[in-house]
Amino acid sequence: MGKYVCCTGMLKNTWDQVCIAFWQRYPNPYSNHVLTEDIIFREVTPSNCLISRRLLTKTSRAPRWMERYLPKHMTNSAYIIEDSVVDPQKRTMTTLTWNISHARLMSVEERCLYQMNPENGSWTEIKREAWISSSLYGLSRAIQEFGLARFKNSVTKTMKGFEYVLSRMQGETPSRTLAETATERARETALAAKEKAKDLASHAQKKQYV
Repeated sequence: MGKYVCCTGMLKNTWDQVCIAFWQRYPNPYSNHVLTEDIIFREVTPSNCLISRRLLTKTSRAPRWMERYLPKHMTNSAYIIEDSVVDPQKRTMTTLTWNISHARLMSVEERCLYQMNPENGSWTEIKREAWISSSLYGLSRAIQEFGLARFKNSVTKTMKGFEYVLSRMQGETPSRTLAETATERARETALAAKEKAKDLASHAQKKQYV
């Protein structure tokens, strides 16, 4: 049995503004993990709905204990399919994303509904649902917990990225500060150094037994 999570977010911008920002999300300082985005197809239906499918390439560093189950060339990247339907009459945008790489190890399917907030028509409400599952015997529970934690962190970055892009669209100074940027980069550098230290320690230990 997989993990299911549902949450609701709010952007203090109109639905039209959010829809425009959706297509301009990348790049932004909170999406450095998104490497490429390619439109596979796009069409307008007779009912005037815009249907799109995109292929996203993202960096997706797996934890070290999981890397042994992945081919070496797949440990640092992931391919994501994103389907979207924009309905200008109902003023809704629905997106569905799922991973096509590492799917046997861990599958993450996310559905988002963007619509006007019923209490404030100038704001946009986002209902987000996700299903996380793994079929790897003996490790499925640990993998699902890892996927759940990563998903929650991703939601936070996605919302901050949206706010950044919306501020830039409106000619405002984005709220991301230099201090915040420096802190994040320092954290990433420290994590990389920690991983490298583990590798060196592991190699040194192996040499002792040779």
